[in-house]
Amino acid sequence: MNADVTRQRGSHVVLRKEEMGCVIPVHKELAVGTLRSAIRQAGITPIEFVNAYKSR
Repeated sequence: MNADVTRQRGSHVVLRKEEMGCVIPVHKELAVGTLRSAIRQAGITPIEFVNAYKSR
């Protein structure tokens, strides 16, 4: 699941892994819809996200 930070502008960071890219806002808290959208952009399931978050 490792992705490279391609660039950051303001409060958003762009992550890229192979061909897929994902724009993530850098805030202490994210709205549920924003997090869900980022997970969808990353091409992973919510369970994969939770497992990756717990193992960091």
